Amino acid sequence: MGLTDSGRKISAEDHARRVREMFARISPRYDLLNHLLSANVDKRWRRAVTRKVRTLLPAEDAQVLDVACGTGDLSIELFENTGAKVVGLDFCRPMLERAAKKNRRLPFVEGDALRLPFEEGAFDAVTIAFGLRNLSSVEDGLKELRRVLKPKGWAAILEFSKPTMPGFRALMATYCTRLLPRIGGVISGSRSAYEYLPDSVSRFPDQPALAALMRDAGFDEVAFENLTGGIAALHTGRRK
Repeated sequence: MGLTDSGRKISAEDHARRVREMFARISPRYDLLNHLLSANVDKRWRRAVTRKVRTLLPAEDAQVLDVACGTGDLSIELFENTGAKVVGLDFCRPMLERAAKKNRRLPFVEGDALRLPFEEGAFDAVTIAFGLRNLSSVEDGLKELRRVLKPKGWAAILEFSKPTMPGFRALMATYCTRLLPRIGGVISGSRSAYEYLPDSVSRFPDQPALAALMRDAGFDEVAFENLTGGIAALHTGRRK
């Protein structure tokens, strides 16, 4: 089951529909707001994912799936800097249309992260950046990421997390709950989308809890790296 912003239980299908519609509404300003609201730190985070994935891939003919790719920034970063064959996937068509305009050489596929349209064991690595928390079930999402990985393939998950310093944590909470919805609402025209962001982050498992969920889903060698004081974290795990 999914959750509304008020905490009321809704079906997984309704949750997916609402999230898809929300991203469709903000897609014209999505990239601008990502860079503006993070002071361009989001670009550094994606580069960190690419550097890590590059060390985990086989030397030749690597296949990478970027799930919940949005407008394609991470897919393109991986394609340009790992030498791998990269496929981007998202369930929001307006976001995919923008991704395709950025790079015509990459295949961008419309699909659901909870029902990936690929055979088991198809990829050497799977990435998902700021998308796992949007799924109606984190646990099912992790199992599906594992399913499409080859044995000993790697998942890399970039997601907002819990800042590690108490003072910094309080500062970020104030920014996310008060300033971010105002700025995001004015520029995107959808304040509710930028109220959803801090709400979804607050309900998402913290760094150790997500690592535990990955182990439960069938990953080993699970580790995480805090980025920017824990505002975001990069988790990695290998399919057993």
